[in-house]
Amino acid sequence: MALVSMLAATPALRMTPAVMQATTQAGAAAAVSAVSARGPATAESSILVQGGSLRTWSYRSPAIEQVQVILSTEGRPLDADIELWHGPDNTPCKMRVYVEDGQLRPFSAVIETPRGPNTVAIRNIGQIEFPLAANVIADDVDAPSADCASSSMTIQGGALRTYPFNPSVDSVQVLLQTDGRPLNARIELLQGPNNNKQVIELYTEDGCDRPFFCVLETPGSGNVVRVVNTAPVEFPMTAAVVPHSINQEMSTGAVIGGDVVIGGGFSGFK
Repeated sequence: MALVSMLAATPALRMTPAVMQATTQAGAAAAVSAVSARGPATAESSILVQGGSLRTWSYRSPAIEQVQVILSTEGRPLDADIELWHGPDNTPCKMRVYVEDGQLRPFSAVIETPRGPNTVAIRNIGQIEFPLAANVIADDVDAPSADCASSSMTIQGGALRTYPFNPSVDSVQVLLQTDGRPLNARIELLQGPNNNKQVIELYTEDGCDRPFFCVLETPGSGNVVRVVNTAPVEFPMTAAVVPHSINQEMSTGAVIGGDVVIGGGFSGFK
């Protein structure tokens, strides 16, 4: 009787993990839908990447020469490593991305993938409490405008340039490239003194074959883009930072530091 009881209980024991796994997958799918609905630049095919985990997107066709990486959160900080794998132990492009608010300023960048096959690896290096929604697309990839391509300026190794923007500018284009030498740079979006809203640390083995292009969201006022060439002086690069979208209907309300004049409106003492 004891043996019969054990055999009768065995199917129930085997079915329990499957039910738990299905429940977990359903919860993850619901979380992906929630992040996708709230992320302004996230498509329906986004994948939820938990803190400390890794996801990859592989492209075997050599016809795919560039892909666009889109990362966003529900409003929490975003901290990720993005790498391009081209063959065994070959990483021709990698970057470290930090965003203070992944919903207000989602990350969007284009990675060149010539001569496939290629694999894009995204690792969420944040804590488990900070998941992110990741999407890699190969169709309808953003491209720099003619104004952006024609306004490049040289930045010598170890030097930097700053680009301030008006409050009406909602987003800006950033294009970095070299004459075939390696590209090492840091892109910072600041809003106020030393207040980093977004930071990108970039490495590309060939800045001509694999230039870097991204679109930075710049809501609010006081936005400044700072581009630093972190390579030695022998490795100059060219940078173009121009407006991408402009809000023509922005309200003419108070701007920080624009409407206040200290001591200008009181004449009580004579």
